[in-house]
Formats: sequence, C-alpha cells, structure tokens
Amino acid sequence: MSSWMERRQAELAAILQLGPVVAVVTIDDVAQAVPMARALVEGGVRAIEITLRTKAALDAIRAVAEQVADAVPGAGTVLSGHDMAAAERAGAKFAVSPGTTPELLAAVEKSALPYLPGSSSASEAMWLLAHGYSRQKFFPAEPAGGVDFLRALAGPLPGIQFCPTGGIRPDNAADYLKLPNVICVGGSWLTPKNLVQAGDWQAITALARAAARLRG
Repeated sequence: MSSWMERRQAELAAILQLGPVVAVVTIDDVAQAVPMARALVEGGVRAIEITLRTKAALDAIRAVAEQVADAVPGAGTVLSGHDMAAAERAGAKFAVSPGTTPELLAAVEKSALPYLPGSSSASEAMWLLAHGYSRQKFFPAEPAGGVDFLRALAGPLPGIQFCPTGGIRPDNAADYLKLPNVICVGGSWLTPKNLVQAGDWQAITALARAAARLRG
C-alpha cells in the first residue's frame, strides 16, 4: 500500500473511531444544520455524514464546518467525481459513497478527503481491499445480509473493517458493534425528520447520548 493510501486510511480510521455511531443525516433546510450538529456533538456524536440528496446539503456541510468546531462533517451519497470535488470545496472532512466506481476512485486520488467506499458483497469488498481500501461502508446493511453476513466475512477477510449503514436501529446496532470487523455503524435514527422539523434539539442530544454509549 502506498504511503498516500496509508495516510488517508489512517485519517479515515481516526474519524470512524470518534464514536460507535456516525450520524447519517439529510438536511432540507440549511438553517437546521448548525443547531442539529451542535445537538449531536453535545450528545457525544461528532462524525456527521450529511447526504448529498438535497439542494441544501452542500451549504449545510459548509455551515457545520465553519460554525461547529467539534463536529466532523462529511459528505454522504457521493456518486461522482463532481460530488467529491463539490464536497471538498464545501469543507467536508470525509466522503462516503453507497457503492464504488472507477471514476470515484480516480477522483479520490485528486482529493484530500478520506474516502469510505461502499460494498455489499465479498467480491466488492475484495476488489476494494486490493485497491487499498481496508475500511468500507457495508450498504445496505440489513437488506444485504446484516450481522450474519458480516460475521461470515470476518474469517476470510480479516483485513477489512466495516461501517454498516442501512436499516441500523437502536435495537440492532449493538449486535453489529460486537462484531470484530465492525469499526462503527451509520445511523439515521439520531435525527428523525419530525424532531428536526420541530427544532427539538434536546431530544436529538438525548438520542446522540444514548448512541455514544452503545460501545463500552
């Protein structure tokens, strides 16, 4: 593995190890981004993946990066080199994709962002590992096989650590976190739409606090 890849993988690992749960959020109104991020950080969740699924996403990343010192905002649903570049310009600290393409890997080489690529099969996981990516997003976790699938991969592919995302809930997150090949989980349950729209930041802080206690 090149020194460039080793450095980038170490940076990514440091972000993923900030807590047992990476918050996965979708922002419709940029005005909600900063108070939401502050509520998550207050509860102990610092890594925040803001998905590029709305027009407000890039501005939300920029606002959190500029105004919430302890937050580590990332860009999720990165699908192209254009997305990667836009996320970096907005101030994202890491990038996440649901799957992987050769175009994305080429874009990563031109970017300073640590990158968490998505995989959902043994072949995809092996292909990414061959390219130096020992940390991967397992997506969609529950539909793709869940805890049993990841447990089965731990034996033949011990060199990969996963961040399972998709269908992770408070009642099954701990089962994933017990696996030796799971570094953290991605959770959208920390910022339910009704609480965000109501501006109930105390409730979101409570959810984050509970999530931060999921592993030890």
